[in-house]
Amino acid sequence: MDIFDKIQQNRGPLGQYQKIAHGYFMFPKLEGEIAPRMKFRGKEVLTWSLNNYIGLANHPEVRKADAEAAAEYGMAYPMGARMMSGQTVFHEELENLLADFVSKESAFLINYGYQGMVSIIQSLIGRHDAIVFDSESHACIMDGIWLGKAAGSQNYIFHHNDMEKCELMLQRATRHVEKTGGGILLITEGVFGMAGDLGKLDKIVALKKKYNFRLLVDDAHGFGTMGKTGAGTGEHFGVQDEIDLYFSTFAKAMAGIGAFVAGKEDVIDYLQYNMRSQTFAKSLPMPMVKGAMKRLELLKNSDQKDKLWKIVDKLQSGLKEAGFDLGDTESPVTPVFLQGELAEATNVVIDLRETYGIFCSMVVYPVVPKGVIMLRIIPTAAHSEEDVDYTIKCFREMQEKLSAGKYKSDNLASLLQK
Repeated sequence: MDIFDKIQQNRGPLGQYQKIAHGYFMFPKLEGEIAPRMKFRGKEVLTWSLNNYIGLANHPEVRKADAEAAAEYGMAYPMGARMMSGQTVFHEELENLLADFVSKESAFLINYGYQGMVSIIQSLIGRHDAIVFDSESHACIMDGIWLGKAAGSQNYIFHHNDMEKCELMLQRATRHVEKTGGGILLITEGVFGMAGDLGKLDKIVALKKKYNFRLLVDDAHGFGTMGKTGAGTGEHFGVQDEIDLYFSTFAKAMAGIGAFVAGKEDVIDYLQYNMRSQTFAKSLPMPMVKGAMKRLELLKNSDQKDKLWKIVDKLQSGLKEAGFDLGDTESPVTPVFLQGELAEATNVVIDLRETYGIFCSMVVYPVVPKGVIMLRIIPTAAHSEEDVDYTIKCFREMQEKLSAGKYKSDNLASLLQK
């Protein structure tokens, strides 16, 4: 069979919906400046789908720093990978600032978060080692684990946030490495980005008293939003010192591109020389580095995080008072769980966008069980209390229609043809 013939028969789990979903549910075009209100298909919508948590994407000081760095250095500098010709004092300065902020000895800049997590795991794990990980880990973690498995590592998965199962997997991993002479890496997340619940970092750290393992935490959604200073979910739980490798991306609270990993100096030194995704990739461009410095400065010294949590608290308490199920979220990520089938979910989203001008993401089976619809709302510091009030009002009306069976009809789907 020709390799391309297969794609005609199997378009993939998402690609199978391409013809009916492209441009609306998948690959939608939000236009205009990044803000709570943007344009979708020519109409203004109230947008709850952007991870611009503390509102830095269009902050005037951020725009100024980005523009000045682009004017001074262009987008090409520095040329080459950092190990060869792409190192600058500004890359090192940003790393030092990040390490200090998250209370670690050292940090290493990474070009992209997804790429970085995959490469961290690949660099640390060999055929004698074992990985213990949460079942709801992000795709970047799963891809890194699969690379570790390809190298011969043994993998042990525990049910999401189930500490009894986690300990059982640690016991099995311990027996394995006692035979092989390898080590154990436990991987979890600070904030799980789909449902907003927190990894049980305090309980996992407590297991270090009984088992010998290292802890890698992906805190993409916790950095800048969680903890007293915004230093993340480890700070929130008071266990930051016990996190061996702290990872986050700039794509969320920092509203930029890039990522970093922080930990003991000797471990970060090792990663600098062994992460293939960085050894063989061009250095992060200077405007992104200088821009990240300004973002970090604002994250540390402004009241943006307080503004975020004011909106989060109002939104989540208002939705709960209206009778909505928000699951176990303890973070800004706000999932709204409804009962309905796929066709109803489709019509709910269309009605929200076309009738009410509300743009949020929809999650359906297999991410959530059959018969469950999850609408994922991302509040930010840029949203207003009026935005929250309007959204709760619209959600109340949407829920009444859903309960009355009005979304079972295919009539609303015709709006997509307009």
